[in-house]
Amino acid sequence: MTILYHLPFSSNCRLVRIALAEKKLEAKYIVEPIWERREAFLKINPEGQVPVLLTKENNYIAGATVIIEWLEEAIPFNNLIGKEITFRAEVRRIMAWFNNKFNHEVESTIVFEKIMKVFIGKGTPDANILRVGRKNLLVHLQYIDWLSKNRDWLAGDNYSAADISAAANLSILDYLGEIKWRDYSFAKEWYARVKSRPSFRSVLLDKIPGLLPPKYYSDLDF
Repeated sequence: MTILYHLPFSSNCRLVRIALAEKKLEAKYIVEPIWERREAFLKINPEGQVPVLLTKENNYIAGATVIIEWLEEAIPFNNLIGKEITFRAEVRRIMAWFNNKFNHEVESTIVFEKIMKVFIGKGTPDANILRVGRKNLLVHLQYIDWLSKNRDWLAGDNYSAADISAAANLSILDYLGEIKWRDYSFAKEWYARVKSRPSFRSVLLDKIPGLLPPKYYSDLDF
């Protein structure tokens, strides 16, 4: 059986979960509390981070980008990176943008302060850090809006892992009520198309006890 070690509100884990659904690859999901630094998990991935995919052949694949590349090689069905060299480069560039720049400037501030701090017992959100994260978020939303205005999908003419990566990140911030969609009409239309795909449904069902999302969060027409 294919197993994914993950956290429900990790954007990299959501990226992999959506990609697995797009590839029609069934997997068992195991929530891994990485802050506990379990010895058994560290033997699987010494980095101590998720996602980690255990294949049917009992091979461990660690890291969202690596898993996406593995899926493309292992399951040609429903290509998520593309076939044309320039498009593939753009898909990888946008994925790197969200896995690195967005993660550092937004997820590690807003998401960490509002979600992760609760799980690891580090107190309440820091207002100053949230302020910085929200300022950074505006820049990223403007960029997504620009891409959505000028392209059919974020990387070009076709839906790809670039769209999944961006939407996986935004879905968590949307859960937290951090996005004013009315200010980004092109990004909103793009996100609605991604959100309406069957592969996206399971991530929208994730809930945090005591912290419910806005009423429109799961709505396809929002």
